[in-house]
Amino acid sequence: MSEWTWEYEGYDPAGERLRESLCTLGNGCFATRGAVPESRAGLVHYPATYAAGVYNRLESAVAGRRVVNEDLVNLPNWLFLRFRPRFADGSAGPWFSPDTHRPLDHRHSLDLRRATLTRTFRFRDDEAGVLGVEQVRLVHMADPHLAALRTVVTAEEWSGEIEVESVLDGDVTNSNVHRYRSLSRHHLVRVRTGASAADVTWLSCRTSTSDIGIGMAARTVAAGRPPTASELRPSRRRAVHRLVIPVAPGRPAVVDRTVALHTSRDRAISDPLGAALDRVATAADFPALMDSHVAAWARLWRGADIQVPGEAGRVLRLHLFHVLQTLSPHTADLDVGVPARGLHGEAYRGHVFWDELFVLPYLNLHFPEVSRALLDYRHRRLPQACRAARAAGRAGAMYPWQSGSDGREETQRLHLNPRSGRWLPDDSRLQHHVGSAIAYNVWQYCEATGDTEYLHTKGAEMLLQIARFWADSAEPGPGTGRYRIRGVVGPDEYHDRYPDADRPGLDDNAYTNVTAAWVLGRALDLVRRLPAWRRQELFERIKLDNGELPKWEEVSRRLRVPFHQGVISQFDGYGDLAELDWDAYRTRYPSIRRLDRILEAEGDSVNRYQASKQADVLMLGHLFSAAELRSLFDRLGYDVDDEVWHRTVDYYLRRTSHGSTLSGLVHGLVLARARRAEAWSYVHEALEADIADIQGGTTGEGIHLGAMAGTLDLVQRGLTGLETREDALFLDPVPLPSLSEYGFSLRYRGHWGIGIRRRSGQLEIRVPDSEESPIRVVLADRAVTIAPGETCTLVLPGE
Repeated sequence: MSEWTWEYEGYDPAGERLRESLCTLGNGCFATRGAVPESRAGLVHYPATYAAGVYNRLESAVAGRRVVNEDLVNLPNWLFLRFRPRFADGSAGPWFSPDTHRPLDHRHSLDLRRATLTRTFRFRDDEAGVLGVEQVRLVHMADPHLAALRTVVTAEEWSGEIEVESVLDGDVTNSNVHRYRSLSRHHLVRVRTGASAADVTWLSCRTSTSDIGIGMAARTVAAGRPPTASELRPSRRRAVHRLVIPVAPGRPAVVDRTVALHTSRDRAISDPLGAALDRVATAADFPALMDSHVAAWARLWRGADIQVPGEAGRVLRLHLFHVLQTLSPHTADLDVGVPARGLHGEAYRGHVFWDELFVLPYLNLHFPEVSRALLDYRHRRLPQACRAARAAGRAGAMYPWQSGSDGREETQRLHLNPRSGRWLPDDSRLQHHVGSAIAYNVWQYCEATGDTEYLHTKGAEMLLQIARFWADSAEPGPGTGRYRIRGVVGPDEYHDRYPDADRPGLDDNAYTNVTAAWVLGRALDLVRRLPAWRRQELFERIKLDNGELPKWEEVSRRLRVPFHQGVISQFDGYGDLAELDWDAYRTRYPSIRRLDRILEAEGDSVNRYQASKQADVLMLGHLFSAAELRSLFDRLGYDVDDEVWHRTVDYYLRRTSHGSTLSGLVHGLVLARARRAEAWSYVHEALEADIADIQGGTTGEGIHLGAMAGTLDLVQRGLTGLETREDALFLDPVPLPSLSEYGFSLRYRGHWGIGIRRRSGQLEIRVPDSEESPIRVVLADRAVTIAPGETCTLVLPGE
């Protein structure tokens, strides 16, 4: 199999939803799952299209309560196309479906280089004999409002006609996630259909509460041989174009379908339907669309490709492919965040969490304009975050754990445990550390790009308001000289309250407190660096008083970090929780990744045990280098040397169930930096997370975008020790035998295509010729300056 191709042989109904997610095609504006075109949503298939930022809010009855949820909307299905043979006597065979016609062979081929999905198969009809079919689809990267599907039907021994139905289907719901099945799912209203020309059908509708207009237009033509019949049949919710096309041995029937999609969120349009009709009327034919699409992807790959030998390299390229389909250069023109499951499914309702923390470190050095747009999404919602803080009795900005259209808290109040069938309180909205993740991303983006204009304006506003929230959240601990942050939930997510407590929240979560201290320190650094006029203007704009800053300084140095048994405690009291009999649970259950669900179904609670879903304390080692982490603890007045950190790593490795795809990623990076031999097992798990669906069915509900982008960051930042600070590239490569060779390019401070390659114990850095200034590269034992047009080869010590 090619390093650029993923192939799926045979037809496996049980595996369809996984393949549909992994074969999704998109362009950053919208994406369509890789369902077979003739399928409708059901237990086996789930054709769906999602446009970035198109949400809708519905009310549902849950466990005797009325709840409101906002969802990324499943748009009308543009993909639907079915066919059947027609005979001389006017009769027709049954419509083809792999669920009713057993294919003689069946293959899907996802071409990453060209961003196309090709499906080939053969099937036997009782009268027409063997028919061969090839279907090629694309979601256009050059024009982000177009998609296309070509279908070629070949007869081996029979001459006759092929009847085709090309449909725009507005009769769709949000039904991708089984555990949401009892909730309201009908988001589309005012569905209208029609035809505007001999070969164009259209459909328009609106979302029921957000009132977003959606327009689709489809042009369906018989390429090469004119149809013997063509009929447009719009109905109430479906626009159908029926064609009959002659076919004979050596003379296949070819149907090209071009679709345009617009929403009322798009810029420079009058109305979505009019824009879709105009666009599809002027769109090129299928071969020309393919050429411009492939050319656009070639430009993307030149700036983003990663070179790693073997199977790991194939998986990394697949991960990069899905990142670029969700967050392409087109995203820079949109008001959208990072959807945790991409534009690939409906899990987490398409909401925006902290996953950008795992995505932006990669994008900063390849597509900084996209990073800036994603930060702008947060900045536009800063007023909402400030209102949320005020409502909670706090100053500054309290960003929501789950965000959607307008920045209000979208986290559900109840969640379903599929094991027990019970709806349970959901207190994950207390993960206020999402604010620290946003501040971290602001700082890292500006360090990587040198974008001081952003840092001094929008970035400063976010950073200072988040710092303000943390300073106001910190309470003096009586008689300790320390400040405490109480009533939060950490990244672990299993623990949301103390055993038998009547209210949710934990005290002094180490990750929350240390990152809060970091935010306060960076905010104070920024205030000192700002020009006096800008500082005054900013303080006036956000109504910040100079008198607040001394408390920021004090809190940044005196936040409490709990310890027990010589390790950093995940939160105050973690060491007092009971130990779990891990061996017993591994014996009783085939998987204990979702230990929280297992224990709740048994009538127990994970809150009673020293058991974590994913990295919590160890997230600190993911974000910060060893030197920076040591400096952070020094600032707080704690001595955390390598011995304490390694003990802490070992302690939580033994107590983590890895119930999130982010867990293997973080553990792999932390262990690689610690030069631990077991790092590869966690890295390998991170690479396999979606392609092997290690979470047991979750990938069919959408890929895990943070985990995919995180594996790219693991190579780019984790293995190289890459940091962008002090106007230099800092590198501290770590050995990982299974990933001992790699190469990638960077955009940094005006340089396009800085090449970094490691092989044979050497690190090669190539700076392309340009008029830019030389770059400074700092390693642990030396510093070099590399001018444009030069290549520097460094021998790594001990290798």
